[in-house]
Amino acid sequence: MSISKRRIKIKKRIRSIIKGTADFPRLTVFRSNKEIYASLVDDVKGVTICAASSLEKDVLKKKANKTEKASLVGTLIAERAVSAGIKKCAFDRNGYLYHGRVKSLANSAREGGLNF
Repeated sequence: MSISKRRIKIKKRIRSIIKGTADFPRLTVFRSNKEIYASLVDDVKGVTICAASSLEKDVLKKKANKTEKASLVGTLIAERAVSAGIKKCAFDRNGYLYHGRVKSLANSAREGGLNF
């Protein structure tokens, strides 16, 4: 089984359990080879509440490696979620293993005020 098929299988299993609502959205992470993206999603309405990525000016200005950029993105998404009135969410790692950049993003989002 290839890595992408394995990730898709895990992703489907996670998404069958986790559903985001307006009060309890889903914090989803997408990780490419160079960048990382995080967004809070309300699955009931099908809308993105807020999002952050490593392509934003605040993150691009700082010279950092990919793990440090993931940490900055986690801080950004936490700030935007708290300003939108969201304190609790469900973490969707999107089939990625919970280590490295995904773990760094999650830890910084927790430090920023999100509970999951």
